[in-house]
Amino acid sequence: MQIGIISDSHDNVQALHKAVSLFNEAGVSLVLHAGDLVSPFTAQPIQQLHMPFIGVFGNNDGDRVALNHAYSRRLNRSPYEVEFEGLDILLMHEPDCLESIAKSRDYDAIVYGHTHSAEVREEETLIINPGECGGWVSGRRTVAVWDVTEKTVKILPV
Repeated sequence: MQIGIISDSHDNVQALHKAVSLFNEAGVSLVLHAGDLVSPFTAQPIQQLHMPFIGVFGNNDGDRVALNHAYSRRLNRSPYEVEFEGLDILLMHEPDCLESIAKSRDYDAIVYGHTHSAEVREEETLIINPGECGGWVSGRRTVAVWDVTEKTVKILPV
């Protein structure tokens, strides 16, 4: 089983289309978005996913009511607890209290965004930041695929 992870798409619809294609082709079971979609029109590419989608709001997400409507109420306040196939995942945008939460061992994984920098740490709790899908800050557009079965995380370009 694989989980697709994305963050900080910042209205880059072209990058979102590529990420959706990547996740669909990989056959992931779930896609998590760690915030900063920004505008409601970004829901159009996400609607092409062949699997469930769950997201959280980021600090740049403006009209949260319109966003949540466009995303069929699949966006949540951060942090948000996701239970999927026996996994306990904490989905958040800003990495507030990240170290303390990880040390608590309350979650199998913590997924976050905000920094626009990809990171995978295997500690008490798996910590994943997929980097930025939008590519506006770092110049790199990346997502992550977490293979739960193989216990690996790959950061992939889009």
